[in-house]
Amino acid sequence: MAELRRDDQRAFGYVRFMGIVLGLQLWNQVYDWPEARHAALRAEELGYDHLWSWEHLLAADGDPDQDTFDPYILLTAWSQITARVKLGVLTGCNTFRSPGLLAKTVTTLDHVSNGRAILGLGAGWFEPEHTAFGIEFGIGPGDRLAWLEESVAAIRSLLEGQTVTSPDEGHYALKDAQLLPLPIQERLPIMIGGGGEKKTLRTVARYADMWNFAGIADLDVLRRKDQVLQRHCEEVGRDSAEIERTLYVAAVVRDTEKEARLFFRTQVEANRLDASSFEQTDIHITTQDQIIELMIAWKELGFGTFILEVASPFDDETAERFATEIRRQVDSA
Repeated sequence: MAELRRDDQRAFGYVRFMGIVLGLQLWNQVYDWPEARHAALRAEELGYDHLWSWEHLLAADGDPDQDTFDPYILLTAWSQITARVKLGVLTGCNTFRSPGLLAKTVTTLDHVSNGRAILGLGAGWFEPEHTAFGIEFGIGPGDRLAWLEESVAAIRSLLEGQTVTSPDEGHYALKDAQLLPLPIQERLPIMIGGGGEKKTLRTVARYADMWNFAGIADLDVLRRKDQVLQRHCEEVGRDSAEIERTLYVAAVVRDTEKEARLFFRTQVEANRLDASSFEQTDIHITTQDQIIELMIAWKELGFGTFILEVASPFDDETAERFATEIRRQVDSA
């Protein structure tokens, strides 16, 4: 079995990291392969710690009838042109794959990348893609969240080398399933996205190594979500410090907000977004000083990993600012 590289000073939450951790995520719609290839090479060149895709069968923003790639094929391709960045899907759609197949897929990615895979997973929310591709969507969020918990429990056991048979009353039907080979990483990280306080955060507390939520300006919401996660951890007997807190940050950063809006307009047009995109509170169209101030506030709440979302056309200037001056100032705060 290949030896896992440990030359990067930044690691996952259960190993104390030095400074903030930065990830770069492509929207995975509208991009063509040359642009996606360039973005991966820039992430590695700029010193990003993670590189992420997302998982949708139709475009999730704007007109759904736009180009999208399969994320795991994309990650595999990225793994062959990079050497250091960790690779994951933010987040995978649990309804698309059985837990056994997903564990096998991500384990294979771990091998071809020499131990750089992260298994990102969420419950799924975009009904049109399920209808179009004939995938069961359930009768409501409760179904999908229950399926997510059952799936993550099975995946965690498979990754640890256990033989798994699904419970009689479960949604899945694994029978004496084993994962051969096991991942290169001794503990392949599982990241769960979402902020549901009754079910999602309980699943995070039980099984996840990383938790992902939106980087929003409402600090009270983030504080409350984190407190709920801590309570769930106490109930299941887990140290919440083992779970890395991550935020995805949709941002366009320039010297002035006017300049940021001008560039964002090109992304709105390319992705066929509507005018309301400019008013969405989770898209930070802002200056460098303002995003630094917000990231420092997030850091003080215990969030140490920030994943920059980048739509097509690729925003090289924002990506470079995050990796250089923004990172330096947030690290030193």
